[in-house]
Amino acid sequence: MQNPSAPTIFLASSSPYRRDLLDRFLDSYEAVDPEVDETNDEDLEPAELARHLARRKAEAVAINARKALVIGADQLAVLEDRVLGKPGDHAKAAEQLLAASGKSVTFLTAVCILDPVGRARYEHTDTTVVRFRNFDRRLVDAYLRHDQPYDCAGSFRIEGAGFVLFESVKTDDPTALVGLPMIWVADRLLQLGYLLP
Repeated sequence: MQNPSAPTIFLASSSPYRRDLLDRFLDSYEAVDPEVDETNDEDLEPAELARHLARRKAEAVAINARKALVIGADQLAVLEDRVLGKPGDHAKAAEQLLAASGKSVTFLTAVCILDPVGRARYEHTDTTVVRFRNFDRRLVDAYLRHDQPYDCAGSFRIEGAGFVLFESVKTDDPTALVGLPMIWVADRLLQLGYLLP
């Protein structure tokens, strides 16, 4: 249940995974594709790039929704200082996963909330470290055929069978790995007057 007097919420994302997370506790909101170019033209470090993109996505949607509370988010997977993008196909996903075998990948999940009432911007970045077990091409191919995570940074779905690839996950907020740090988001929305079930 939401406070009827609170501004409408807009999610500045086309991600079905982020929508699934918001669906867990919000009765209504609108999801809008921010259509932001995610190229790192300014050569930003990964953590700053994640924050920058989350902010740009929120601001892009806020231009046409000035009375709405806007949530923008971005997630980067970093392996040995190299950002792993969304693979797009089986071959690139297999390449990413094989490179991660026996190593740790850091997931930076940034969120930016623009509040029209207080005219404030709230930002947060969650860091999750996934340690991958040692595996070979057979497990990679079997996993990819099962989950087909070609639209996911890091080439796996934690909400799918991605756990078969893991040795450990270290995080303060398990939902961050899905794409939105909901513990922080829920806390901020409560502080801004939204009533949650």
